[in-house]
Amino acid sequence: MNRRSLLILAAAATALAACGQGADKTAGTTGPLMVGATAVPHAEILEHIKPLLAADGIQIEIKVFNDYVQPNTQLAEGRLDVNYFQTKPYLDEFNASRGSDLITVAGVHVEPLGAYSRRFRTLAELPDRAEVAVPNDASSIGRSLILLQKAGLVRLRDPVNPLQTLRDIVENPKNLRFRELESATLPRVLDQVDMAVINTNYALDARLNPRTDALTLEGADSPYVNYLVARPDNRADPRIVALAAMLRSQAVKDFIAQKYDGAVIPAA
Repeated sequence: MNRRSLLILAAAATALAACGQGADKTAGTTGPLMVGATAVPHAEILEHIKPLLAADGIQIEIKVFNDYVQPNTQLAEGRLDVNYFQTKPYLDEFNASRGSDLITVAGVHVEPLGAYSRRFRTLAELPDRAEVAVPNDASSIGRSLILLQKAGLVRLRDPVNPLQTLRDIVENPKNLRFRELESATLPRVLDQVDMAVINTNYALDARLNPRTDALTLEGADSPYVNYLVARPDNRADPRIVALAAMLRSQAVKDFIAQKYDGAVIPAA
C-alpha cells in the first residue's frame, strides 16, 4: 500500500463523514493513533506495520492488554482510538452487556480455536469424567462447545448457536466435567486439567502450536474473524481508515501467512 492509496482512502472517509455517515466532525484526527491489542498475534502484526504507516505520516501507539475487557472499556471511554483483538460475537455480547456502541471497521484475520492437553495425545484417549476447561465469556463458551460438538464429544440443543452455554448440552457421552475460566488463564491451568479449549492468541503466547499441538482445531472456514474496532464518532478518522487498509493489505496477509504458518489465517 503506497502513500497515494492511503491518501485516497483517507479522502474517501472524509467524504463519507460529510455525507452524514454518523462521524463526529469534532473527533481528533491528528497526533498518534492509540491502538489497544492483545500481545499475540495482534500487537505483533501492528508492530510490523508501524514503520510502514509512519512512512506515510501516520503514527500509532500500541497498548498491549492481557485480557479482553479493558481494551473495549478504554475504547468506549475514549482512552483508546481503536482496538484490535476480538470477534464480532464477542463485541456484540460486550455492547449488549455494557451498554456501549463500539463498531467493527475491518476484518483482519481468523484464529482457529483449539483444544489442548498435556496428558493425552488424542481425543479418543480422554477418559470418562475428564475435566475440561473452557473460556467463561459468553461468545467463547458457545464457540468452544460447537468445536467439541464437531469433535463428537457433546451434542448441543442448537448445533450452530454461538451463544450457547453448558446448560445447552443435551448429550455428554464421556460425562465430561467442565470448568469455566477466564480465557487468559487457560494455558496456565493446562497441567491441572485433562483438556482445555484455548483461544489461539493465548495459545501462541504460551508457545503452543495450534497446527501440531491441538487435539482438535477449527477449520479455515471459521466465521470468527478478528476485527479492528472503533467508535461511531471516529470510524471515519483518516488515520483509522489508513490503518484498516494496511491491515487488509496483501503485505499483511503475506506476513501473517509466513509468520504464523496456518495458526493465524488472513480474513477473506
